This record gives sequence, structure tokens and C-alpha cells, in this order.
Amino acid sequence: MIFRCSPSVLSSFVVFLLFLFATAAEAKPTPVILVEDGQPINLQQEKYRKLFLELEQKYQFSPAELKQTFQGQEISKRVLELMDKQWKRTPYYEYFSRFLTPKTIQTGRKKLRQYNKLLGRIERQFGVKREIVVAIWGIETRYGSNQGGFYILQTLNTLFDAYPRRAEFFRGELIQFLVLCREHGIDPRTAKGSYAGAFGQAQFMPSSFRRFAVSFDGNEQCDLWSSVPDALASIANYLKQHGWEQGTPIYVELGNTLMDKRLRAVMEEGRKGRIPWELVRAVQKKDLPPSPGKRPLSIIGLELDPKTARHAYRYVAGYPNFHTITEYNHSLFYGMAVSELAERLKKK
Repeated sequence: MIFRCSPSVLSSFVVFLLFLFATAAEAKPTPVILVEDGQPINLQQEKYRKLFLELEQKYQFSPAELKQTFQGQEISKRVLELMDKQWKRTPYYEYFSRFLTPKTIQTGRKKLRQYNKLLGRIERQFGVKREIVVAIWGIETRYGSNQGGFYILQTLNTLFDAYPRRAEFFRGELIQFLVLCREHGIDPRTAKGSYAGAFGQAQFMPSSFRRFAVSFDGNEQCDLWSSVPDALASIANYLKQHGWEQGTPIYVELGNTLMDKRLRAVMEEGRKGRIPWELVRAVQKKDLPPSPGKRPLSIIGLELDPKTARHAYRYVAGYPNFHTITEYNHSLFYGMAVSELAERLKKK
């Protein structure tokens, strides 16, 4: 599937990101509505009537188009089960092991060699470290080999209709998806992606595609499904637009003990927790590299495998570049997995 990038997409990059595919428990799920697999979606509900009215009045969809698109849509219980499962707390040593496998590392190194010239161009244009781009590519879709087998239209309808915790978010993504498909001549009933509606090698949500996807293979078409240059450049552009600063730290090790309760309090705040880097340096008695603009750090506690480790945790301080990675996916564990995979890919 190929999408054309308009000039405005190539020059204007504002918000949103890939939905949360993580296991770090930074929020609690709201129970889903009890439904059956294959249950027809009731299009007569007030929320669907309002949706159709908006699609007609604001986006100029005809009633006939909407009927053809939505008729016969059914609930996917599997989508709801997977969304619920992602919120179950998993220790970092288990989360880490899903992604940093010998095969993932070996394949990633091959991809770095295979696309060396392309990645050099991407680094020069976007100023994002190549190993980070490839690590995200590897974690999201196993370097493009696993892009998801769920029908996006069914997924987004299921989550809008029967996943109340994020219903408004998925309503917006459903609208963006329909507009995107119309703009590019895609049948919305056949496009496939993940169980949360993300698609392509970069696993962008529809709104993220429309804001951050770029063409980098010599034409004006943005093809995140089959074009490696487009996918990797779009990942780099996403990070650039969210504040990546080349040549600055991503994270630093703090050891197996936090020396001050203020650090622990910040850690317990999760992704939004911040603490001055001067304070971290002082209380941990470590010669930490300066933070760009003296911006504050986050504190991340990473569980170690009790079968092999002498300590229960290792602690790290996340720098602004780390925070940028977690804009791609709102999980501290995700940020660490990307960072550590990138380090492994760089080693020979």
C-alpha cells in the first residue's frame, strides 16, 4: 500500500505517537465492555450516529460510502484480550528478553551493514543515531517482517465501541484512518496492522502517519508497508520532531541502590517523573555527563532476574533523548529496550 505525502506533511510535524504497546504499569486499565467475538456492532448507537454526522459534515463522506464501509462490522474479542493483556505488569528482565534475542541482534547488525549508505543519508538529514532507528524498527516489526495481521477497520471499530478507557482516542484514529484511505485510494476493509490499529514497518497510527511519515526513496509516495527507506526515514523524522539531539546522552547507569528518597519518589512517578541532574550527580556520587540545557532526568528501576543476579534492581537515569524515545511508545521499559538493543547492534 502506497500513500502520497503532501508538501504540508513533509514540512509540518506536530503531535502524536504510536499507541502504548508496553507492559510497564504506569496506569490501570478500565475493564472492557462484555461482548462476544463476532458480535455485530450496533451502528444505531448514539455515538455512531454522532460519528457518522461528523464524517458527513466535516469530512464530506456520503451516507452511501459510510454504509458500505461500516456495514457488517463485528467485534474482535481477540483485540480486546490483547489490549487488556498489555497492562499486566511484567518485570524488566522478562520484557527485555522478548526483544534482545541473539537473532534480533544478529539480524539488526546485518541490516546496519545492508543499509549503511541509506542510514548515513538519514543520519545526515534528520540527525538521529542510526542504531536507534534500526532498534525501533527491530522491536516494532522485527525489521519489517511482522507488521500485524488484524484488519485495521475492525480493530478501530472494536476499540471505539468496546474499549471505554481509550474510546475517544480510537474514535479519532478511526476518522483519520478513513480520511487517509480515501485520500490514497485504499479500501479500508482490507488494510491490516496491529491489534491497536498501528500499521507498516514503523507501526504508525493513522494520525501519526499523516503527521510524521516521509518519503525517502526518490518519489512522492509514502509507503510504510514495503519501502525500507520510507519506514526508516519516518522513524528518524518522528524522533527528530520530538526533540532528539544527536551526540547527547540517552541514559546512564546509577548502580544497584538509590542513595536518596527523592530519587525513589521520582522513579515512582513513572514516565512523567523528573529530577535535576545536579541532584542525581550529587546524591549518587557519580560523575554524570551534563544534561542538554540542564534539563531534568527521569529515574528508572529495572528488575534483575533473581536466578542470576546478586541485586534485585539496577537503576538508570534517563536523559532528554531517552524521553524522546518514550514519545514513540509511552513506556520506560520500551525506552530501555530500544536503548540497549541499539548498544548491542553497535558492538561488533
